[in-house]
Amino acid sequence: MTRVFLEGSEALAAAAIAAGCRFFAGYPMTPFTGLLDHMAEMLPEAGGVVVNAESELEAVGMAWGALATGARAATGSTGQGLSLMQESLSEISRAELPLVVFNLARGQSDYYQATRGGGHGDYRHIVLAPIDIHEAVAHTQLAFHLADRWRNPVLIYGDYLLAHTYESVDISPVDFPELPPKDWAVDGSLGGTGRSRNLNPIGMTKGSKGIEPQSFLDRLNLKCEAMAREEMRFESEFCEDAELLVVAFGTLAKFVRFVVRQMREEGLRVGYARPISLWPFPSDDLRAAAAGVREVAVLEMNAGQMIDDVRLAILGDAPVTAIGGISMDEAGFGIGPLLDPDTIRCRVEGLLRGKEKVA
Repeated sequence: MTRVFLEGSEALAAAAIAAGCRFFAGYPMTPFTGLLDHMAEMLPEAGGVVVNAESELEAVGMAWGALATGARAATGSTGQGLSLMQESLSEISRAELPLVVFNLARGQSDYYQATRGGGHGDYRHIVLAPIDIHEAVAHTQLAFHLADRWRNPVLIYGDYLLAHTYESVDISPVDFPELPPKDWAVDGSLGGTGRSRNLNPIGMTKGSKGIEPQSFLDRLNLKCEAMAREEMRFESEFCEDAELLVVAFGTLAKFVRFVVRQMREEGLRVGYARPISLWPFPSDDLRAAAAGVREVAVLEMNAGQMIDDVRLAILGDAPVTAIGGISMDEAGFGIGPLLDPDTIRCRVEGLLRGKEKVA
């Protein structure tokens, strides 16, 4: 194993290339710009192609075309840029193309966008939210595998902190189980309309007239149900005797975990839980972790989004209280005052003592 000291954006680019990504398109928007820059520097050396597109609309369309040929391809942006991609993301999902999407968000206010989406129709994306660069490297390689396994987009939810801090990481390619052949790819090898392939988002079947939307959409729904059963990921600590369980996701969870470990060393009965997959949300694991607690605290850097999924998971077994909130720096990149262990501890202690939320 060889470890190298890399900035997060460079580590993500290296991990994507190690996973076999050979096409990447995007439009610069901080904090995503660093990933695009590193891909432009590194991917051509691996025999791949990078396009700095005219906008996010063109970027996702270019990735769509590359995916249709069977290539491993990716795109990304911040939440604002991904808003422009929503129609294409829903169409790509229904066409069953294995796109990997990087959302290097400005804070955590893209949770609804990532887990619900803004496109049309019934579709879902697997969403992974790494806690640090080490996990982001692993998640990136996993994302390409899962996208191919399910023929469905997978989104990596990161942020400015993930993109622009440094960590020592191992970028060795991961050996995943064998995948089925891409016998659906429109790669130009068949030559002729009689043997051509058809990739589309409306259920057209080669050799039949018209479309069969009911059977097509039923099949996609069954696939989403299977993804929901099999791709939940979760982490927790100190839940067995906890009075208060603190739930957080992404890089903010690293601060929460640090605070909870400190409080545990002092004998305070606090637990920690982290949904690693934001979709499918690990409801059963979270409900089990919260069994017997007096209260569940949700710490997220937004006005309250993941808390909806936490409440649905807990199903009234304990009160669920928001102790996070909007936390922005002057540039709007999400490096706000909540990313501070003392501030987090103050809010957790306030609930643990039965007090109102402490500012």
